[in-house]
Amino acid sequence: MRSEVLPAFQGLSRRDIMRAGMLVGAGATLFPRLAFASAAAEAQWPAVTQLLDGYVSGGKLPGMIAALGWGSAAPESIARGVETKGEAAPVTMDSLFRVYSMTKPVTGMAAMILIDEGRLRLDQPLSDVLPKFAKMQVQVTPDGSITDLRPAKTPITIRHLLTHTAGLGYSIIQKGPIKAAYEQAGIVPGQITRLPLPGMQQPADMPRSLAEFADRLADLPLVYEPGTQWSYSVALDLLGRVIEVVSGQPFDRFLHDRIFGPTGMDSSWFQVPKSEVGRLTSNYGVLGGFVVPLDPAPSSIYLDPPAFPFGGAGLVSSPRDYDRFLTMLLGYGVINGRRVMSEAAVRLGTSNLLPAGTATDGTMIAGGGFGAGGRVGIGVDAGTYGWAGAAGTIAFINHRVGNRAGLYTQYMPSEAYPVQRDFPKAVIADLFRGKKAA
Repeated sequence: MRSEVLPAFQGLSRRDIMRAGMLVGAGATLFPRLAFASAAAEAQWPAVTQLLDGYVSGGKLPGMIAALGWGSAAPESIARGVETKGEAAPVTMDSLFRVYSMTKPVTGMAAMILIDEGRLRLDQPLSDVLPKFAKMQVQVTPDGSITDLRPAKTPITIRHLLTHTAGLGYSIIQKGPIKAAYEQAGIVPGQITRLPLPGMQQPADMPRSLAEFADRLADLPLVYEPGTQWSYSVALDLLGRVIEVVSGQPFDRFLHDRIFGPTGMDSSWFQVPKSEVGRLTSNYGVLGGFVVPLDPAPSSIYLDPPAFPFGGAGLVSSPRDYDRFLTMLLGYGVINGRRVMSEAAVRLGTSNLLPAGTATDGTMIAGGGFGAGGRVGIGVDAGTYGWAGAAGTIAFINHRVGNRAGLYTQYMPSEAYPVQRDFPKAVIADLFRGKKAA
């Protein structure tokens, strides 16, 4: 699922960024309590409000909601539209959205818990956990022949999986024979619809477990030499298998026990319970400026058990739930006085973990870094961490400024509208408006 998070401070001067950090650090009085009514929230965040109005009131999308917060304070929200076009149920903080690749930071932080506990090591060879990955072959020409191969010079490590530098591919990105090989093996990034739409259905021969997924992936060649190239991939899905082997628990159970439960995330699932379908949004495809149903809520593919829990793109969550995940990260592992992760684990996971010399030019993270499953800012953008999803969602935190922000809607492809580019800009525009008014 292609997704990206652009630098949150793009277009702002270093002086402005530093000023924002110092002002917020000086005290929370600049942005007082966030438990405002909707009208007050819209007054607080006019650029974000205008963004939502433009898409929903303008008829481009049926619904959209922004969740914004500071420190450990409750989020405020700005909502427009409905969960399903033609229906009356409005979008709320408890509506359910397919967050797709926003699953990756959750999986990344699950791995950081195990690293912090000493059960995994950041630079540990993957083959220590999954021996089939001990002797990988690499395409001589990326996306070229899958028979013209050479032995990998570097073993895949846990760091490589966390940062998309393992040399693995993605069927939605690769081309030629390697794309076909991934699809034939059922190594795909997730599920979209049960409708018979070309290019959107799962392969008939899907792996039925993370163990089978990993074994099939190990039989395929790498696209790049590990540690050399940032290559968006199924690495976080594979990391789900690592987590369940090391923890001794099914991957989805580990997430529930170690992240969702302690964080208070009671609306995040790989399969939406039948009892909750009433708050599931519908997903749409953008075609010629119009939206057409891809995955209608009443018959959603997410009501069925997935082939396996996709650690890279499988979660459905609510804005309230995902905001709790962001709040925990912003609190360096603590939410509501409860420690979910160690401060050291959060600091490491939200730092730049890219191997030295990794090529990123021309990629979604050009000019930035990458941590445990999410993009991290460097330079004037330092302190940011987050990622986006294939259906238009995006969420991030900024440790230096002390804020968190998420935008939730449902349309594909995410590139059809510049939502994921414009939302961070709108947040920053409102941030500086508030600072200047203060």
